[in-house]
Amino acid sequence: MYLKDTKDLVERMKRIEGQARGIQRMIDEQQECEAIVIQLAAMKAALNKVAMVVIGCHMAEQLRGEEADQAAEDQAVDSAIRIFTKFS
Repeated sequence: MYLKDTKDLVERMKRIEGQARGIQRMIDEQQECEAIVIQLAAMKAALNKVAMVVIGCHMAEQLRGEEADQAAEDQAVDSAIRIFTKFS
């Protein structure tokens, strides 16, 4: 797998890790459910953004292959679609 900007993704994951710890603390402190859900939604959105970058990378790998025949190209497209649908 080749990702253009791994530093950015690692930083995003570190922020998500911090969000998770913050949510754990909120639960321990028995903060209001609405506030916890808002933070969970923000964390989910951040994870979705990371996942979409990784999925895009996989799709690019599959679709930019040097396959010369239609069967190999079809297989590459199927692989790209498969990973996209696994996430969604």
